[in-house]
Amino acid sequence: MDVVKEILTTIKGYQTIIIHRHQRPDPDAIGSQVGLAEILRESFPEKKVYQVGGSVEGLEFLAEMDEVSDDCYKNALVIVTDTANSPRISDDRYKLGDKLIKIDHHPNDEPYGDLVWVNTKASSCSEIIADFYHLNQEELVMNNKAARLLYAGIVGDTGRFLYPATTPHTLEVAAELMTYEFNSAELNRELEQIPMNVAKLAGYVYQNIEVDAYGAAKVMLPQTLLDEYGIVDSETASIVSLPGVIDEVLAWGIFVQQPEGYYRVRLRSKGPVINELAKKHHGGGHPLASGANAKNLEEVSEIYNEIQELCKEYKK
Repeated sequence: MDVVKEILTTIKGYQTIIIHRHQRPDPDAIGSQVGLAEILRESFPEKKVYQVGGSVEGLEFLAEMDEVSDDCYKNALVIVTDTANSPRISDDRYKLGDKLIKIDHHPNDEPYGDLVWVNTKASSCSEIIADFYHLNQEELVMNNKAARLLYAGIVGDTGRFLYPATTPHTLEVAAELMTYEFNSAELNRELEQIPMNVAKLAGYVYQNIEVDAYGAAKVMLPQTLLDEYGIVDSETASIVSLPGVIDEVLAWGIFVQQPEGYYRVRLRSKGPVINELAKKHHGGGHPLASGANAKNLEEVSEIYNEIQELCKEYKK
């Protein structure tokens, strides 16, 4: 039995299903998690299906999380979507279930769980969930809520179909999801909109970006600056892609200082592979989009030096 059929068989065998995703969620995390939950609720109305995790951090227009007790995990199936490494799973109670399934599109560096379905060629985990529905259409039912969520996840992780992970299949999946009843134009606006303070931060990014001769770029966002603009870390996600529109920029790091003093590092690239760099600094991710952490300014400099070396090598 292939893993897709085995996942469906496992789902059918449980009365309670609890779905998790990663901390600090993006549209794909919410889209894949709650999109799957909506498909399962529609397909198996007799089952109890929950979506759990911490704050959705500005993505309330997509979905909210359920409150569940520890007792709910007894004899429950737990599914985790869009999360490469177990430390990033939002809500540690995922360990309390009877069985664990991992569904993801990141490199499978940590194949946690009893069943693992990872497709690194997929644009997003939401695309994988849509494929899960298509591969099991005789037993699963899509609805408007699920279609809206999966479409949002695909749009989010492809940068509105701009990123290299966008394939003809991605566009086919998105096109079919758009046949369901939801306002895709309104959803796109909601995904794209930013508050005024984040717009002002975008201006700061363009004014203060540092770029070397090989296209390696760096943006520093100290805590004092975030306080001045009235911005929390989750809101900086909106400005991560901005350096990519500058033609001189090849790869970049945005270093966001946290209240505890360390730096969250958001890494992006137009060519040089950056996820191995991220792994060296308590992170990971995709070849061209990763995250890491720097404990102090010394490690910030170290990471930027490594980005510079990658860009230099790439241009040889």
